[in-house]
Amino acid sequence: MDAAVISDADYLQLLPKTELHCHFVSTMDAALFIELAAKYAVTLPSDDPAELFDFDGLVDFLVAFRFAHDVLREPEDFERVAYDGVRAAVAGGNLRYREYYINPQYFAERGLSYPEVIDPIIAGLRRAERDLGVGFRLVVAINRRESAESAVDLVRQMIAHPRAEVVGLGQDDLTPENTEDPTRFAEAYRLARAHGYRLTAHVGETPSATPDAVRQAIEVLGCDRLDHGYRIVDDPAVVALAVERGIGFAVTPVSTTFCSGWTLDEEHRIRRMIDAGLAVAVSTDDAMFFRTDLGREYREGLTALGVDLDTAKTIALNGIDAAFCDDAEKERLRADFRAQFLALDAVRSR
Repeated sequence: MDAAVISDADYLQLLPKTELHCHFVSTMDAALFIELAAKYAVTLPSDDPAELFDFDGLVDFLVAFRFAHDVLREPEDFERVAYDGVRAAVAGGNLRYREYYINPQYFAERGLSYPEVIDPIIAGLRRAERDLGVGFRLVVAINRRESAESAVDLVRQMIAHPRAEVVGLGQDDLTPENTEDPTRFAEAYRLARAHGYRLTAHVGETPSATPDAVRQAIEVLGCDRLDHGYRIVDDPAVVALAVERGIGFAVTPVSTTFCSGWTLDEEHRIRRMIDAGLAVAVSTDDAMFFRTDLGREYREGLTALGVDLDTAKTIALNGIDAAFCDDAEKERLRADFRAQFLALDAVRSR
């Protein structure tokens, strides 16, 4: 075999990629997380990543996710995580565009205002964009452990402190009852929509979730895109609704092995979503916590799901279609991706 021929794994690793479902604090690497915890005397369960990131399901993971916010306190912390996270994602999976979930409510509990959180993140990502050409946008996330009134207050903060880079509203974590309950925050969503923000939500993810949560996010909240959404395949009518509305799904293969205990194989719900014609795009969710990166999600995750290379390219392009950036940036990304596909296909066919 010609030495120039690359393997399917290398092909998937080198495909240009977007990432639409990425929690900002999870773009830290483990060493930096432990370093910052020591800096601020934050007690971690362990300083060994093998133990620190050992979770017993989604609820257990969310406890760790919350305390990760404790280690980001100064502007330079946020900016460093932002910049270094882009560098790592380019090296680990050829990232070309990313949208970040930001949780200002977690930081407000620690005395940081909305601008004090958002502005240094933007500064770090702008610097990475200049150096590495990776575009970005921010999605502000409602913490579902907080009240519906708190969610409305959060949207009012977004309106009071507009930033061009902040383009969407989402919701994550779980309610105090450990449920999704997306419509609890309908008023916040109506306010965000009225002020031009795009909408998404974590739904259909948990073992107790139903496809009706996906339907509610589409029909009641008016979401443009959804995170996870795996339970949708339990109801063909909701699948048909999502296809008709052109709803994109930001799925995260590796995280489902931790949070849901599912095996990555051809019977997986994500593969069933792809086969049903849903517009699936792949992300990491929480890369540090799940010991993953974009390259692994494609190289190992899609391969385990039985996804072929042509479908992998479609998935990469789906991420552009479902992004919350403007049309000009989408066209630039599509041209970049098509050029890189050509180059990869040429090498592979030698």
